[in-house]
Amino acid sequence: MTLIDSATAQAIRTGRHGEPFAVLGRHPVASGWQLRVFQPGAERLWMLCDPETAVELSPLGAGLFAGDVPGPEVAAEYRLRALGGGAEWVFEDPYRFDPVLGEMDEHLISEGAHQRLWERLGAHPVTHQGVAGTVFAVWAPNAARVSVVGDFNFWNPARHPMRKRGVTGVWELFLPDVMPGALYKYDLLGHDGAQLPQKADPVGFGAEHAPLTASVVRDLPAAPDPARRAARAAWQSPEAPIAIYEVHLGSWRRKVEEGGRRLSYDELARELVGYAKGMGFTHLELMPISEFPYDGSWGYQPVGMFAPTVRHGTAAEFSAFVAAAQDAGLGVLLDWVPGHFPTDAHGLGWFDGTPLYQYADPREGFHRDWNTLIYDYGRREVKNYLTANALYWLQQYGVDGIRVDAVASMLYRDYSRPEGEWVPNVHGGRENLEAIAFLREMNVLAYAAAPGAMTVAEESTSFPGVSRPVHEGGLGFGYKWNMGWMNDTLEYIRQEPIHRSYHHHQLTFGLNYAFSENFILPISHDEVVHGKGSMLGKMPGQGPEQFANLRAYYGFMWGHPGKKLLFMGCEFAQSREWNHDISLDWHLLDDPAHAGMQRLIRDLNTLYRGTPALYRHDTRAEGFGWIVLDDAAQSVLGMLRKGDAGEAPVAVLSNFTPVERTGYRIGLPEGGRWDEVLNTDAGIYGGGNRGNMGGVEAENIAWNGHPFSAMITLPPLSTVFLRKG
Repeated sequence: MTLIDSATAQAIRTGRHGEPFAVLGRHPVASGWQLRVFQPGAERLWMLCDPETAVELSPLGAGLFAGDVPGPEVAAEYRLRALGGGAEWVFEDPYRFDPVLGEMDEHLISEGAHQRLWERLGAHPVTHQGVAGTVFAVWAPNAARVSVVGDFNFWNPARHPMRKRGVTGVWELFLPDVMPGALYKYDLLGHDGAQLPQKADPVGFGAEHAPLTASVVRDLPAAPDPARRAARAAWQSPEAPIAIYEVHLGSWRRKVEEGGRRLSYDELARELVGYAKGMGFTHLELMPISEFPYDGSWGYQPVGMFAPTVRHGTAAEFSAFVAAAQDAGLGVLLDWVPGHFPTDAHGLGWFDGTPLYQYADPREGFHRDWNTLIYDYGRREVKNYLTANALYWLQQYGVDGIRVDAVASMLYRDYSRPEGEWVPNVHGGRENLEAIAFLREMNVLAYAAAPGAMTVAEESTSFPGVSRPVHEGGLGFGYKWNMGWMNDTLEYIRQEPIHRSYHHHQLTFGLNYAFSENFILPISHDEVVHGKGSMLGKMPGQGPEQFANLRAYYGFMWGHPGKKLLFMGCEFAQSREWNHDISLDWHLLDDPAHAGMQRLIRDLNTLYRGTPALYRHDTRAEGFGWIVLDDAAQSVLGMLRKGDAGEAPVAVLSNFTPVERTGYRIGLPEGGRWDEVLNTDAGIYGGGNRGNMGGVEAENIAWNGHPFSAMITLPPLSTVFLRKG
C-alpha cells in the first residue's frame, strides 16, 4: 500500500504544500487510520498512544514518516517520539489539533466587521485542547502557502505550514509548546508559487529590537476596566481645560551616565509623568509608539501597528506606564498613523504577493513625499484592520485618545501630486471618498467602544466639519489641530517688532474661524525640526529680547480660544533644533532665563486650569470678545475671555513691541477691581518686573464698546492677564 504519493511527499518536504492538514496528522483510510508526520532530523518516529503503547511509523525519507495507527477512539490525544542524531525527543503533533477560530470570527473577518480583530489574528499564547502553546493567525488571501517560521523550528518553512480558513483568507496554526518570548515570522508563497520575503506579523504584539525584524510572541496585558476611562470623560470635554505635552519618548531625557540610553517605560512612568504633572499639563501626547524599524521616522512609518515599541520595554510595561499617568491625573493620547506605511520588505507591502494592504495603482497607493505606501481604504478587510487597531489602543491599553497623523493626505487623492498623476474618485473629484468613509467609521466606533475617549485630527486644510459629528455630516473627530492659527501667528512673531504693524491681521484672522471646529492650538515637533530651528530661535532680537518675545507669544497662546499643545523642550526654551537621537538640553535650566520660561509655562497651565473663563467656551463664540482689535500701529491686542454666569471674566492684553505702553486705556465689561493674575514680564520669569502693581480699577467710562474702562501699563514684549476680582 502506498502511504503517500511521491508528488505530495515532495511538496511536504520542500514546504510547498498549501493544504498541510489534508496530508499531515491522522486520517481515515480504507484499512482504518493512517498517521503522517514530517519531522526533519528524525531517523525513527513513534506515535505514543498512551504511556504503555507506542506505534512506530515507517520512514519515507528526508524526515517524512507514515503508518497505520489506532484511531481517535483509542488514542485521541497522542504524542510523538523521535530519535535522530543520537538524541531523543517527545513532542506534540500540531496537525492533530482542531481550529481555534470560530465560525462567528470567520464571518466577521470576511465581512470586515471584527471590532476585536486583535483577539483572533496575531500570535496568542493559549491552552488548546489541554495543551499549552501559541495559536498563530494571519490574513493572506492570495498566498498559495503560509508557514510559521521561528527560533522554535529553525526558521524552516517546511516544518509548520498553516491551515487556510475558507473564504476569509486567514491562515491559522496552533503550535504546542511555543511560549511567550519566541521569535517568529510568516513565510509565504505567492499565488504563482513564487517565494516572497518573510513577513513580520501585521497583528503582532511584540518585535525584536531594530534593526532586527522578527515578531515576538507576547502575552497581552490585561485590559483596564472601561469604567476607568469613563470616569475621566470630563477631562476630554470641550468645556474642560486641555493642555497637552507632546513627547518623543526616545529623546525627552536620556541616561547620560549610562551611555545616553533611552528611558524605560518604568522610568518614564516616574520621571516623565512626575514632570508633566508638576508642570500642570493635563495630557501627555506620545509620538507614535507602534513598532517602527527606522529611528529617523520618529515612529511615523510603523510596521508593528499592534506592538508598543520594545525600545522602552514590553507591552506590559507600556500598559503600566499608561496606568501610572492616569493615576497621576494625566490623560494619555497616542499619535496614530493610518495614512501610510513603509516599504520595508518585512512589512505590509505586497504582503501575499499582491497589493493586499495598499492601492494597486501607484497613483493612489504610493506616497511621493515619504516614499511610503497608502492603505486601500476601499477594501473592507484593510478598513477593519485599521479601525480595530484604533480600538485596540483605546480598549486594550485604555489610552484616553488618539491623534490621527496627516489627515489631509488621506482626504485628497491629489495630495502632493501634480496634475495628471492622480486618480479622481467615482464622481471625478479629488476627495478620497473611501478614506473619508473610513475616518467616519473609525470615529463612530471609537466613541461607541471607548466612552470618554477623544480623537484628534492633524488636518491642515479647510475641509468642512472635521470635528463635527458624523450624523451631522462631519468626520466625527473630537478635536482638530488649528494649523492656520499656528502658521499665521508664528509668521507674525518672527517679524522684527518694527514691521509687526503690517502683519497685525495674522494675529486676528484666526478669530474669524476659531469656533468653526473644536480646535487645539499646536506648537508641535514639526515646528522645531528640518531646519526650522527652535521656538526661541524663531524670535527676533538678541538674548533677553528673544526670551521676552517668546514669553509674550506663549501668554497670547494660553489666552487665545482653543486647547493647548506644546512640544517637549519648548517649555524651557530649548535653544537648538530638536534632535531625536539625543536628550533635551536639561542643563539649560541652570540659566535663570530658561528656568523662568519653564516657570511661566507652569504658571500659565495653573492659571488656565483654575480659571473657567479661559477654557469653558474654548469652542464657542460666546466665550470670546474683543477688547483691542485694531491697534496695529502699536502692535497691541486685547481679548476678553468669558465663562458661565458667576465665573470671573479675564482680559488678555498683549504688547508685541519693545516699547512700554503706560496709561493705555482698555474697555472692560465690569467695573471694580481687576487683578493682574499673570504678567509675562514678571521678574520670576526673567522679565523687567513692570506692570500694574497687582491690578487696576475699572472706571465708569465707556471705551471700545464696553461700559467700563481702565488705564493700564503694558510692559514691552509682554502679555498681561487681568481677572475680575
